[in-house]
This record gives sequence, C-alpha cells and structure tokens, in this order.
Amino acid sequence: MKKLLLSTLCICLSLGLFSQTEKKEDLIKKNWNFGALPAVTFDTDLGFQYGALVDLYNYGDGSRYPKYNHKFYFEVSRFTKGSGINRIYYDSDQLIKGLQTTFDLSYLSDMAYDFYGFNGYDAVYKSDWADDTSADYKSRMFYKYDRKLFRFKGDIQGKLSGENFRWITGWNFQNFKVGSVNIEKLNKGKDDEDKLPTTAEQPGLFEKYQDWGIISGDEVDGGFVPTFKGGIVFDTRDNQPNPMKGIWTEAVIEASPKILGAESSFSKLSLTHRQYFTIVPDNLSLVYRLAYQTTLGGTVPFYYQSQVITSQLTGATSEGLGGASTIRGILRNRVIGDGIFYGNVEARWKVVRFNFIKNNFYIGLNGFTDFGRVTKKIPVNPNATFGLPGDYLKRAAEKMHYSYGGGLIVAMNENFVIAMDYGMAADKQDGKSGFYMGLNYLF
Repeated sequence: MKKLLLSTLCICLSLGLFSQTEKKEDLIKKNWNFGALPAVTFDTDLGFQYGALVDLYNYGDGSRYPKYNHKFYFEVSRFTKGSGINRIYYDSDQLIKGLQTTFDLSYLSDMAYDFYGFNGYDAVYKSDWADDTSADYKSRMFYKYDRKLFRFKGDIQGKLSGENFRWITGWNFQNFKVGSVNIEKLNKGKDDEDKLPTTAEQPGLFEKYQDWGIISGDEVDGGFVPTFKGGIVFDTRDNQPNPMKGIWTEAVIEASPKILGAESSFSKLSLTHRQYFTIVPDNLSLVYRLAYQTTLGGTVPFYYQSQVITSQLTGATSEGLGGASTIRGILRNRVIGDGIFYGNVEARWKVVRFNFIKNNFYIGLNGFTDFGRVTKKIPVNPNATFGLPGDYLKRAAEKMHYSYGGGLIVAMNENFVIAMDYGMAADKQDGKSGFYMGLNYLF
C-alpha cells in the first residue's frame, strides 16, 4: 500500500478558561486546559484522512498539578472511502472518591485491517505480493480484510494496601464485524491501471485461510466478545503520563463467558512489568517494559487474537504484536499467537523546556529497541495445511522479532504528549519500517 503524507500539523492549543498563576519558572495550571492535534494524510486505496483529536483536562484549583482531576478525550477521524476512528474516553480519580475510573466508547472501522497469518515467522510474508511494481504482484489488499469494531470498555481501580498496591476490575464489550475487503468501493473513481483485482480474481490471505479451513465458518464474519477482568496493580510512578522513576506492574486475568450471544468462551492471563530509571534528574530516563500474555483455556476467535490486554488504554487500540503500540517498525499484527511475549527498552531525553502561551512545554527525543515472539501457537488443523506450499507456511520457524528506532516528543503541561516514532524492522520478513504519530508515550 502506497502512502503519501500531505501534511502533518502538530498544534498545541491551550485555553486558560479561568485563572492561572505563575510560581518561579513553572506555570501552575488551574481549571480547564486542552490540547488538540489535527492531521491530513492520503492513502492510495483508502483516500484522504481528515479529522482531529482533543485532550481536555480539569486541574481544579491547581493544588495537584500536574495531576488532573478529570480528563476527557475525543477523536473523530476518517478516510473518505470509509475507514475511521470515533472515540470518547474519560479518566478520573475524582468521579468516585478513592477509585480510579476510566471509560471508553469507540467505533473503529478499518477497510484494510492487516492480516499476515498466525504464529509469527511460521506464516511466510512476501512483500512483493502486495507491491504493484513487482513482477510477483497479487494485490495491494492481499494481506488485508475488512473489520468494523464497536467497543464499550470500563476499568475501575481501588486501593488494596497503601497508596501503591491496587485491585483492578473491568469489562470490555466488543462487537467485531469482519469480511473480505470491499474492492468495489475502493476502486471507485480510479483509473483502470490503478484498480485492485477483486477477491474472486485474486483471493487474499484471509480468503485462503478460509478455503484451507484454518479460519472456521463460525468465525468468518466476526461476532460479539464480552470480557470481564480482575487483577492487581503495583504502581509507584511519579507521574503517569511521563514517569521519571517508579514501577508499574500488573497481573490480570480476563474471562469471556458464552453470554449475550457470544459464540465461544475463553480465558487469558496477562502479566506486564514496566520500570523507570532516572539517569539525569528531570531530563533523562531509561525505561523498559516486559509483557507476557497467554490463553488459559477455551477457544479464542481468530479476530480477537490480536488484542493485547492492558489495565489502561493509552491509544485507540491495544493490538499487535507489531505496530504503534507494541513493536514499532514491524508490520501491524505480524506476530499473532495464543500466547505472546514482548518487550521495549527506551531512553527518553527531555532536551529543552520552555513556557509558551501561558503553558509549560518540553521537547524530547527517544531511542528504542522493541522485541517479541509467539510463545504458544494457535492450533492449526494439520489436515487443512498438509501439502500447502512453503510460500505460505513454514513450520517451526518462529523466533524473536526485533526492531529499533527513535522518536520526537512535544509535551504540554506534562500531560498532553504528542509522540512521533520511526521504527525499522530487523528482518525483512517483518516488513521494512513504520512511522507513527499520536498521543502519549508508549508506556
């Protein structure tokens, strides 16, 4: 898929709707404050992307700054041919005294959702098949399918012991609608030489997995997945959006019962450890994250296997492995399995700090390496795959996937963080590179 960045606008807007006071060199924020990030991009197949996202904070009387009382996040962005993000998010420890509450209501439509098969390197990736300049070209949509996702998610945390040891519970109701890419819609308005072949002319990997019986008929069009979770969290971070020191560790069990029309039941375990070290006070830190997730029992629908369990969403999605939220520079959803391990090591340098339009800003640079692999493979019917060419499957090939890169950070008032990362895959089986722009540090 060819992508051309027409323009990327990074605008930090702030309204001191009420009073603000200045103390020494720091501006103490009060009441309401917001940051906004518009962007315009173009994709050959999906069309123009347009929209905006807004982070709205309430700091009360400013006595807790940079900690906020309430946070609202709104995002509406879409491509002209149908893909889009519609999201409302809320976070607060003041809504119910003594409890940290977050809510997320989203509708995410993706006309070209990435699908590279199961079990990492066991699924062979051939970039030429999606490259329309190659002699081996099949379709730019060969590794895609259509996915629409409705999500209503809530998380609650309360004190278990002291200030740092907490319990967590929550729900996540997700309805997936999946199917073949709508080639007819994507071809509208295109010259003949730019049109995509239909799935009847050139089936994609999603269609082939159905023909081979790897994706069953019960799952092929999606379904409803209700999940409930419970766990414990140990959190000593000095500041949630951009920690300089502390630990953030969690253990969560997620269960999906066969209720409300769900087609299957299953349970998963997720263990995540994050740690932050100060190298130079206020300016330079070394951080890392290690995570393990596995299926404990039941049957997980293929369209849910890309979900990465977390106690708190930092973006519109938490999916992978591969892509903006897990292994940067590697193809999105390249590493899909019944059990996964992944990690990130990152140096974060706050290069310069300054006050501008009555707000506190800093500009930072990051250097990182990411890695991950499948630890428990998705069961594949051997009768379905017997005799398949090595062009598609290579048994016992999975190993660690690596990427590396760097990024630029622009932050306002310690909470509104614009992150731009560029990652490169270490193995061509994982793609070449990726550029990501959004809000918040990776963890």
